Amino acid sequence: MEPNDTVSPTSRPRGRTALIIAAAALLGISGGTAVGYGIQSQRPPTPLPALSQPGLAYPAKPLAADRAPAPLPAAEDRRVRTDGDLRKLLLERPEGAEASPAHPTKGGEWLPFSDYVRQFQDGRSMFLYLAENDLRRIAVAEWMEGKGRQSTIALVQFRSDATMGAADHLGGQLSYMPEKKDGAGNAGDPLEGTESGRYFLYPVAREPGYLPVYQARALAVRGDIMIDVNIADTKPISKKDIRVLAERQLERL
Repeated sequence: MEPNDTVSPTSRPRGRTALIIAAAALLGISGGTAVGYGIQSQRPPTPLPALSQPGLAYPAKPLAADRAPAPLPAAEDRRVRTDGDLRKLLLERPEGAEASPAHPTKGGEWLPFSDYVRQFQDGRSMFLYLAENDLRRIAVAEWMEGKGRQSTIALVQFRSDATMGAADHLGGQLSYMPEKKDGAGNAGDPLEGTESGRYFLYPVAREPGYLPVYQARALAVRGDIMIDVNIADTKPISKKDIRVLAERQLERL
């Protein structure tokens, strides 16, 4: 050590003494652990408590046949209805309405996965999102009324055991609807009879040389199905128009 070098009184050298102390502490811990295991191994095992407990909520014996609740009829069992042909649960084309060139089938038709995601700005991200959330199938119905009104209903069904599914897809759609750029630019109105369903009127879209475009949309969930209802027209659409159409579709489910 040079004459001007000093050792701070608060610091401790980390030489052989420190290593010896650390090694002794490690041996002490290891030895104590070994002795503890040896003592425990010589003791008799502690019996576990009985699994059966008194006063369980379910009956000790099955209910008699005359007391057991009857199963729901197929007409009231939503799972039975939605597991069948989903196209039959779509609203039928109203009388006087014309077939849509894109979806001419009167009773509805299956919509390919790729066609559904194509309507979103970032179709690739939507494709991956729906695939990860176990999208099952999509049924669609569309018709034309008057001189320029087009109504479209899509039933987007997810697998019943999916972690997210229809409710999560609904939440994603509702999240951007208040935005002016991609959505309707307003918070919409609650759809009665649903937990979080809403319907929206978009601001009119005008471009020089073209007729004005009015649009309305309703979104809701029934079990594992998200309902997406859209109306487009060259004339104004009332809130009642989109609300009633969505309510009628909800009743079908």
